[in-house]
Amino acid sequence: MWMISTFAGGFIFAFMIRLLWGKFVEDWGSIGGWMAAGVIVGTAWTLNHGVGLIYQSGGAWIDMAFAAFSGLFLASAIVDGDDMKKGLVNAVMGIIGGILGGFILYSLMFH
Repeated sequence: MWMISTFAGGFIFAFMIRLLWGKFVEDWGSIGGWMAAGVIVGTAWTLNHGVGLIYQSGGAWIDMAFAAFSGLFLASAIVDGDDMKKGLVNAVMGIIGGILGGFILYSLMFH
């Protein structure tokens, strides 16, 4: 059962981003992006962690970030027909940036 609810929680987050974020920005400009961040991410976080849709195990909390990446990447590649090679380069650079940022934070906090 937890696999179905975890999948549903991740799907809802990526779906809400794809469906609503652009509309917020289109209607209200850059402030719409901030509003979308609060409304979409806040609502999804409440569903996934407050209500408990996403099953959490271990110490690394990348569940919603991974759901957003995988859902939006696949939708972009499959539905919109975007270039997957360019997307993979961006994904690799994002992963490298995340690792570097995590290392810097770890170094500042624990040394």
